[in-house]
Amino acid sequence: MKSPIRVRPAVERMRPYHPPLEGRTDKLRLDFNENPIGCSPAVRRALAKLSAASIASYPEQETVRRKAARHFGVRPEELLLTNGTDEALSLVVSTFVEPRDTVLLIEPTYAMYRFYSELAGARIVAARYDSEMCFTWNNVMAELRKGPRVFFLPNPNSPTGNLLSTRELRRILKAATRTMVVIDEAYFEFSGVTVIPWIRRHKNLIVTRTFSKTAGLAGLRLGCIFVHRELARIMRKAQSPYPVNAAALAAAEAAMKDRKFMALTVREVLQARKYFSHEMERVRGAKCFKTAGNFVLVRLGKRTKRVVAALARKGILVRDRSSDFGGEGYVRITLGTLAQTRRLLRELKRVL
Repeated sequence: MKSPIRVRPAVERMRPYHPPLEGRTDKLRLDFNENPIGCSPAVRRALAKLSAASIASYPEQETVRRKAARHFGVRPEELLLTNGTDEALSLVVSTFVEPRDTVLLIEPTYAMYRFYSELAGARIVAARYDSEMCFTWNNVMAELRKGPRVFFLPNPNSPTGNLLSTRELRRILKAATRTMVVIDEAYFEFSGVTVIPWIRRHKNLIVTRTFSKTAGLAGLRLGCIFVHRELARIMRKAQSPYPVNAAALAAAEAAMKDRKFMALTVREVLQARKYFSHEMERVRGAKCFKTAGNFVLVRLGKRTKRVVAALARKGILVRDRSSDFGGEGYVRITLGTLAQTRRLLRELKRVL
């Protein structure tokens, strides 16, 4: 039935986003770049200690925000806590993007950059990674000269896995004189490249981070925005007063204390990444792209759907990203522990 109230044209034009997030319990979940190891035991203890009173009260985030600022090496006034990175991206768009403003992307990439931009009625301009998953500099620099309102740039990017150096990021910021550059560092712990210290001298720079990957808190939804303090004050005006729930705040505080767990997670993933890439070199007809994240993009060609289905029957979930590449066969695989990676490779080689 047609609604008697007119729906915004921007919403009508949007394509629905349907992440296959059901039926994943008790599976080896290598499809959404989560932490297959889980969260720190300290996090579970902190959640168990949540009192009935704290759950019944509106959350107080200031103490955790100050601790997070120390953890990330910034001033509290340069940091906003958000309900996952998704809210961080939504807040960027709400603060800076008007209908018909231009938003620049380089695709394939995280779908929520386009989602929130389209929701705001923005005009999307998307450059593309080339066939070898390399950054297309000429296209991006040409678009930056036109002065788009926002440029969403994950570093490393998913699903391609490529990483820009600090020298290359300086080149982008130098060119983006009329553009807010949003560098999403969701996979920083696996790449080691960050530009958070730059926020004090670049008012057109926003950096986002998440607790979903290394800390293993994807189910609690917690992210961060790092930005010049003057812009942080303005962005806070556009944010709801209680963006982060009490459980996420308690979990984040415990996760930041347990640096040993996060270091162990990173070490396991880096070992698995090296091992997986080496083993895939021996598989005929498969190309494994270089990655700086906790995942790897593999080109399998016409076998992709058969491989993804066969692994699912064995309880191993991987992500078919073929639609991002015009129908060609690509799969993105999250990397976990060495034991999980050996299990994956054993089944993958059987299928191939």
